[in-house]
Amino acid sequence: MSEQLLTILKICLLVLLYLFFLRVLRAVWADLTRPKAVPAAAPAPSRGTAGPAPAARPAAAQPSKRAKEAKPGELTIVEPSSQRGRGFPLGDELTIGRAAGCSVTLDDTYVSQIHARLFSRDGQYFVEDLGSTNGTYLNRARVSGPMVIRPGDRLQVGSTVMELG
Repeated sequence: MSEQLLTILKICLLVLLYLFFLRVLRAVWADLTRPKAVPAAAPAPSRGTAGPAPAARPAAAQPSKRAKEAKPGELTIVEPSSQRGRGFPLGDELTIGRAAGCSVTLDDTYVSQIHARLFSRDGQYFVEDLGSTNGTYLNRARVSGPMVIRPGDRLQVGSTVMELG
């Protein structure tokens, strides 16, 4: 092979290597900035609640009065014991996950970067799984869509169990 051909091949290989490196950086950047995109996706639950809402309304009709009277104050970790008592004040929305941008950051390998969210609608709190790998559980039942969460209910995300107080 000629010297010029080898130089061209070296340059092509170098360009491909840089393109690969930029692609990796782009993927990492997208993963790190994803928590800020969660509030922008807030309209999605309104579409998701349209399906399960009729089934959930009859069961939640009475507690909605109770939820308006005594609004829960915080989400408290119950398990693991090393984190027990750690509380997170409730607002309009909490994101739960391992990412630094989440409202509730958990150091748990079974928790996704952005695992679940807790949000308030019409005086009630709802919990929603955000496509996590290991799932979100409310009182040991898997969360498949937005579900009403009441004071005293237990929320399991990975191996972390939290209680709404």
